[in-house]
Amino acid sequence: MYAFHFERAADARAAVARLQADVDAKFLGGGQSLLAAMKLRLAAPSALIDVSRIAGMADIRMDNGELVIGAAARHADVAGNAEVAKAIPALAALAGGIGDRQVRAMGTLGGSLANDDPAACYPAAVLALDATVATDRRSIAADDFFKGLYETALAPDELITAVRFKVPDQAAYIKFRNPASRFALVGVMVARFGNAVRVAVTGAADSVFRCAPLEQALSASFTAAAARAVTVDAGRLNADLHASAEYRAHLIPVLAARAVAQAGGG
Repeated sequence: MYAFHFERAADARAAVARLQADVDAKFLGGGQSLLAAMKLRLAAPSALIDVSRIAGMADIRMDNGELVIGAAARHADVAGNAEVAKAIPALAALAGGIGDRQVRAMGTLGGSLANDDPAACYPAAVLALDATVATDRRSIAADDFFKGLYETALAPDELITAVRFKVPDQAAYIKFRNPASRFALVGVMVARFGNAVRVAVTGAADSVFRCAPLEQALSASFTAAAARAVTVDAGRLNADLHASAEYRAHLIPVLAARAVAQAGGG
């Protein structure tokens, strides 16, 4: 690991100003990805600006019918929060299945989204729940936030402050996890809002994506059978030592069917 300065930001404005003054500095949330990259000398920021203790940025609350979770909220906080469990139990369950206990105690919602790991769980929740990502300067719709492999719509000096989740009528997340990393080999989140269904898939491609064939089938019939009947094209999916693209394509409707059943669909 290379030498670096460590600073703790008093507020979001100060954190952003520090990055604007030094393009080689980085925000630090839970550090579960960034610190590992630094140890391997794959990243060498000049300074780490700790944003995890900014007042209010770890708050969780209901606001105008939406669940608002601060970017500095730890995975364990989301998993164990009563408001989350009441409003979107699927989100609490998702957070409780991220990594291991140490990762859940340190990792943050904002850090996970800003990193946009292609196998991370939170991006599937943000996309399926039609969430809005709030930053220090704007609001970004989930459909516009994820751009590609480790790429988001964030500017280099832009800080996520909170995420606003719409509350679905029914939702569930199922992942087929890598037994070593516990990342999703494939993860599928299904969320029903009235007659419309959103389905987000993580772990299968370069970035999280919505699966239109599943959304169409489940909007017509919110049943496990409808999900299982869908065929997913393997052309855009990842192939690696863990699974072929075809295997991932097979898993997507299987996991979607399990998610529908878990959510209480037919």
